[in-house]
Amino acid sequence: MIQITDIKIPLGNMNKKYLTEMAAKTLRIAPAELKNVRLTKKSVDARKKDNVHFVCSLECELKSSATEKLILSRKMKNVTQTWAYFYFVEKTNPLPHRPIVVGSGPAGLFAALVLAMGGQRPIILERGGDVKSRRASVERYFSGGELDTVSNIQFGEGGAGTFSDGKLTTGTKDFRIRFVLEQFVRAGASDEILYNAKPHVGTDVLMNVLVNMRSLITSLGGEYRFFTQLTDLCVRGGKLRSVTVSRGGQEEEIPADSVILATGHSARDTFEMLYRRGIPMIQKPFAVGARIEHPQSVINSAQYGEAAGHPELGAADYKLAVHLPDGRGVYTFCMCPGGHVVAAASEPESVVTNGMSLFARDGSNANSALLVGVNTSDFGSEHPLAGVEFQRGIERAAFAYTHSSSAPAQLVGDLLAGKPSSRLGDTFPTYRPSVALGEIGCCLPTFIIESMKSGILLMDKKLHGFARHDAILTAPETRSSSPVRILRDEMLQSPAAAGLYPCGEGAGFAGGIMSAAVDGIKCAEMILGVQNNSK
Repeated sequence: MIQITDIKIPLGNMNKKYLTEMAAKTLRIAPAELKNVRLTKKSVDARKKDNVHFVCSLECELKSSATEKLILSRKMKNVTQTWAYFYFVEKTNPLPHRPIVVGSGPAGLFAALVLAMGGQRPIILERGGDVKSRRASVERYFSGGELDTVSNIQFGEGGAGTFSDGKLTTGTKDFRIRFVLEQFVRAGASDEILYNAKPHVGTDVLMNVLVNMRSLITSLGGEYRFFTQLTDLCVRGGKLRSVTVSRGGQEEEIPADSVILATGHSARDTFEMLYRRGIPMIQKPFAVGARIEHPQSVINSAQYGEAAGHPELGAADYKLAVHLPDGRGVYTFCMCPGGHVVAAASEPESVVTNGMSLFARDGSNANSALLVGVNTSDFGSEHPLAGVEFQRGIERAAFAYTHSSSAPAQLVGDLLAGKPSSRLGDTFPTYRPSVALGEIGCCLPTFIIESMKSGILLMDKKLHGFARHDAILTAPETRSSSPVRILRDEMLQSPAAAGLYPCGEGAGFAGGIMSAAVDGIKCAEMILGVQNNSK
């Protein structure tokens, strides 16, 4: 097969017929000589607002191998040979004990899948509920009900990513990424994720995808145990011997010598247990801030100019970052076009925000985390879990301000003017159950507020309208990444407990769905590889 890159496609021409004609024109052959043309990458080039277009890559299968050889002999720019990709897991002999995967977020999900493909019948421990029951508890909380501290936005099948749009964008360059995308598509995600430069599944679609992937894992011998929390480890002689789990108030000890620890970034009680058990971990920088909302139409116009609203473009996104004179970084993260700001607390008397959007991304607002980098020197302590307490202090201060799960909110214009907000403009906040207008400085440290103010003004120069007066800031956003890194060696195991594999975002080795999934696969491969080497 042949791959063509950097083909410019005008708006209104994203169809099979036009792509085939462009492929044939580029290769200097007749369209009839092409057996199949497949879109492998699509991105939007909106640098010139009067010429917004797509930039695509195509994979072409020719009817004649002689024609393919002729094309390649021409050594044309942006034309290369390509091969089909396969990811294969060889079945291995059973381990002495079934491997255990703690957490069913992207890292745990793909670790479990690869272990199951390898014939190891993993046990998946998930402290939260399956996606159906989890959705019900989340909806009750959104509607003003009591927080379920066991099954919520952070905990449950699929992890925190289930309620964050299912964005699959990553800077990771790894051959396993294609496998992850293909598995999502086989489980029900749109095949658009195979070629979009900024792929997303959508929270509504992702829920069905998770159910289908769970069915696949269980069909291969995997076993899910929901509402089951890891509460202790037994380590002797530097090796993991067993784990203790709790379900419904009953504890059980399970023999274990291979455990993938994919708990996610909010399992604070698990971090505390690991610290007590002497599992090495260190502080890690992260970022905090607030969710910023604009009318989606404003973002569309700023990004696409007169092309805004074209049906092939959909809702526009953005990614902004600035560096302040004091060295502090301010950036946007987890941008959700046409999305909603959601209540994401996992502890009582706390307020946490996050963002999500459905597959259609057809909501009236755009939202993104507006974050300020936090260094370990900001924690005020050298304790490995000081970052957890830094986050917790902010979240509890927000609750103390509203005395409920309502979130503090402030208009951007009022933040810049240094005054509390008392009335909304044209941007209506999407956070449920409600927002409490006032000052987000009620919970965020002064250095965060001042950095956000400077960052907003600088970002407005890059994206016109970003600093509009009635854009809404809803606080706090504290769970952008893990506040700790659980150390591991070159075999991906804890140096204090052979057989324990700290994994994914919670352990500090990933930042998003794709990188976490890839890290889960690597840990599973390591377990399978150890078994292979012992044959």
